[in-house]
Amino acid sequence: MELGRWLRRCRVAGRIGGVPGRYPAFDDLDERIVTALVEDARTTYAEIGTRVGLSAPAVKRRVDRLRASGAITGFTASVDPSALGWTTEAYVELFCRGRTSPADIGAAVSKYPEVTGACTITGEADALLHIRAADVQHFERVVERIGAESFVVRTRSVIVLSRLVSRADILPPGAGR
Repeated sequence: MELGRWLRRCRVAGRIGGVPGRYPAFDDLDERIVTALVEDARTTYAEIGTRVGLSAPAVKRRVDRLRASGAITGFTASVDPSALGWTTEAYVELFCRGRTSPADIGAAVSKYPEVTGACTITGEADALLHIRAADVQHFERVVERIGAESFVVRTRSVIVLSRLVSRADILPPGAGR
Protein backbone atom coordinates (compact mmCIF):
# COMPACT_ATOMS: atom_id res chain seq x y z
CA MET A 1 0.00 0.00 0.00
CA GLU A 2 1.20 3.50 -0.75
CA LEU A 3 2.60 5.18 2.39
CA GLY A 4 0.49 8.32 1.98
CA ARG A 5 -2.71 6.23 1.80
CA TRP A 6 -1.56 4.19 4.79
CA LEU A 7 -0.90 7.34 6.85
CA ARG A 8 -4.30 8.79 5.89
CA ARG A 9 -6.02 5.53 6.91
CA CYS A 10 -4.23 5.69 10.27
CA ARG A 11 -5.30 9.32 10.73
CA VAL A 12 -8.93 8.46 9.91
CA ALA A 13 -8.74 5.46 12.26
CA GLY A 14 -7.48 7.75 15.02
CA ARG A 15 -3.93 6.44 15.14
CA ILE A 16 -2.36 9.62 13.75
CA GLY A 17 -3.57 13.03 14.70
CA GLY A 18 -1.21 14.34 17.26
CA VAL A 19 -1.05 14.07 21.01
CA PRO A 20 -2.19 17.28 22.70
CA GLY A 21 0.77 19.05 24.25
CA ARG A 22 3.26 16.66 22.68
CA TYR A 23 2.92 15.93 18.96
CA PRO A 24 1.33 18.17 16.35
CA ALA A 25 -1.34 16.67 14.14
CA PHE A 26 -0.02 15.46 10.79
CA ASP A 27 -1.68 17.20 7.88
CA ASP A 28 -1.46 15.99 4.28
CA LEU A 29 1.78 17.94 3.61
CA ASP A 30 3.43 16.53 6.74
CA GLU A 31 2.45 13.02 5.64
CA ARG A 32 3.96 13.58 2.20
CA ILE A 33 7.15 15.04 3.69
CA VAL A 34 7.49 12.14 6.14
CA THR A 35 6.87 9.68 3.32
CA ALA A 36 9.72 11.22 1.32
CA LEU A 37 12.07 11.12 4.33
CA VAL A 38 11.20 7.52 5.17
CA GLU A 39 11.85 6.47 1.58
CA ASP A 40 15.22 8.25 1.59
CA ALA A 41 16.32 10.35 4.57
CA ARG A 42 19.06 11.87 2.39
CA THR A 43 16.51 13.57 0.09
CA THR A 44 17.12 17.32 0.04
CA TYR A 45 14.52 19.79 1.22
CA ALA A 46 14.46 21.19 -2.33
CA GLU A 47 13.65 17.74 -3.79
CA ILE A 48 10.96 17.17 -1.18
CA GLY A 49 9.59 20.66 -1.83
CA THR A 50 9.29 19.95 -5.54
CA ARG A 51 7.48 16.71 -4.76
CA VAL A 52 4.99 18.23 -2.29
CA GLY A 53 4.60 21.71 -3.77
CA LEU A 54 6.49 23.75 -1.14
CA SER A 55 9.70 25.75 -1.11
CA ALA A 56 12.79 24.19 0.47
CA PRO A 57 12.62 26.64 3.44
CA ALA A 58 8.95 25.73 4.04
CA VAL A 59 9.83 22.02 4.06
CA LYS A 60 12.70 22.70 6.47
CA ARG A 61 10.38 24.60 8.83
CA ARG A 62 7.92 21.70 8.85
CA VAL A 63 10.69 19.13 9.42
CA ASP A 64 12.16 21.29 12.21
CA ARG A 65 8.70 21.52 13.84
CA LEU A 66 8.21 17.76 13.62
CA ARG A 67 11.69 17.15 15.04
CA ALA A 68 11.22 19.67 17.86
CA SER A 69 7.93 18.02 18.85
CA GLY A 70 9.54 14.56 18.87
CA ALA A 71 7.30 13.27 16.06
CA ILE A 72 10.44 12.76 13.94
CA THR A 73 13.01 11.18 16.23
CA GLY A 74 16.01 11.11 13.91
CA PHE A 75 17.51 10.08 10.61
CA THR A 76 19.32 6.76 10.38
CA ALA A 77 20.90 4.30 8.02
CA SER A 78 19.30 0.86 7.86
CA VAL A 79 21.91 -1.87 8.08
CA ASP A 80 21.37 -5.60 7.67
CA PRO A 81 22.52 -7.08 11.04
CA SER A 82 24.00 -10.12 9.29
CA ALA A 83 26.36 -7.80 7.38
CA LEU A 84 27.78 -6.90 10.81
CA GLY A 85 28.09 -10.55 11.83
CA TRP A 86 24.88 -10.71 13.90
CA THR A 87 23.28 -13.78 12.27
CA THR A 88 21.24 -15.08 15.21
CA GLU A 89 18.09 -13.30 16.35
CA ALA A 90 16.03 -14.25 19.39
CA TYR A 91 13.49 -13.08 21.94
CA VAL A 92 13.96 -13.71 25.64
CA GLU A 93 11.27 -13.43 28.30
CA LEU A 94 12.54 -12.29 31.70
CA PHE A 95 10.87 -13.45 34.89
CA CYS A 96 11.96 -11.20 37.77
CA ARG A 97 12.02 -11.34 41.56
CA GLY A 98 9.50 -9.43 43.61
CA ARG A 99 8.89 -5.87 42.56
CA THR A 100 11.74 -5.29 40.15
CA SER A 101 11.07 -1.93 38.51
CA PRO A 102 11.10 -1.43 34.75
CA ALA A 103 13.88 1.15 35.29
CA ASP A 104 16.04 -1.47 37.04
CA ILE A 105 15.43 -3.99 34.26
CA GLY A 106 16.23 -1.38 31.61
CA ALA A 107 19.42 -0.27 33.34
CA ALA A 108 20.65 -3.85 33.68
CA VAL A 109 19.90 -5.09 30.16
CA SER A 110 21.15 -1.94 28.46
CA LYS A 111 24.68 -3.04 29.47
CA TYR A 112 24.51 -5.78 26.85
CA PRO A 113 25.13 -4.59 23.28
CA GLU A 114 23.38 -7.71 22.02
CA VAL A 115 20.07 -6.49 23.50
CA THR A 116 18.57 -4.43 20.69
CA GLY A 117 15.22 -3.85 22.37
CA ALA A 118 13.52 -4.39 25.71
CA CYS A 119 9.99 -3.77 26.92
CA THR A 120 7.66 -4.64 29.76
CA ILE A 121 4.84 -6.92 28.72
CA THR A 122 1.56 -8.45 29.83
CA GLY A 123 1.35 -12.10 30.80
CA GLU A 124 3.56 -14.20 33.03
CA ALA A 125 6.91 -12.66 32.11
CA ASP A 126 7.97 -9.22 33.32
CA ALA A 127 9.93 -8.15 30.25
CA LEU A 128 10.73 -9.19 26.70
CA LEU A 129 14.19 -8.71 25.19
CA HIS A 130 15.11 -8.68 21.51
CA ILE A 131 18.63 -10.05 21.11
CA ARG A 132 21.03 -10.25 18.17
CA ALA A 133 24.12 -12.46 18.40
CA ALA A 134 26.84 -13.81 16.14
CA ASP A 135 25.69 -17.41 16.53
CA VAL A 136 23.79 -19.72 18.90
CA GLN A 137 26.79 -20.14 21.23
CA HIS A 138 27.14 -16.35 21.52
CA PHE A 139 23.39 -16.09 22.18
CA GLU A 140 23.67 -18.72 24.92
CA ARG A 141 26.48 -16.80 26.65
CA VAL A 142 24.41 -13.59 26.56
CA VAL A 143 21.37 -15.35 28.07
CA GLU A 144 23.57 -16.86 30.79
CA ARG A 145 24.96 -13.40 31.67
CA ILE A 146 21.50 -11.84 31.71
CA GLY A 147 20.16 -14.77 33.76
CA ALA A 148 22.88 -14.11 36.35
CA GLU A 149 21.51 -10.61 37.06
CA SER A 150 20.38 -10.48 40.70
CA PHE A 151 16.71 -9.81 39.91
CA VAL A 152 16.26 -12.56 37.27
CA VAL A 153 14.46 -15.70 38.44
CA ARG A 154 14.42 -17.40 35.05
CA THR A 155 14.34 -16.79 31.31
CA ARG A 156 12.49 -18.34 28.40
CA SER A 157 13.92 -17.98 24.90
CA VAL A 158 12.85 -18.42 21.31
CA ILE A 159 15.22 -18.20 18.37
CA VAL A 160 13.94 -16.67 15.14
CA LEU A 161 14.13 -19.11 12.24
CA SER A 162 12.96 -16.70 9.56
CA ARG A 163 11.51 -13.21 9.62
CA LEU A 164 8.12 -13.14 7.90
CA VAL A 165 7.34 -9.43 8.26
CA SER A 166 9.82 -6.70 9.06
CA ARG A 167 8.81 -3.06 9.28
CA ALA A 168 10.99 -0.06 10.00
CA ASP A 169 9.34 1.83 12.84
CA ILE A 170 5.64 2.16 12.03
CA LEU A 171 5.89 2.34 8.27
CA PRO A 172 5.41 -0.65 6.00
CA PRO A 173 8.38 -1.62 3.81
CA GLY A 174 8.26 -0.21 0.31
CA ALA A 175 5.46 2.19 1.21
CA GLY A 176 5.03 5.17 -1.06
CA ARG A 177 6.88 3.55 -3.94
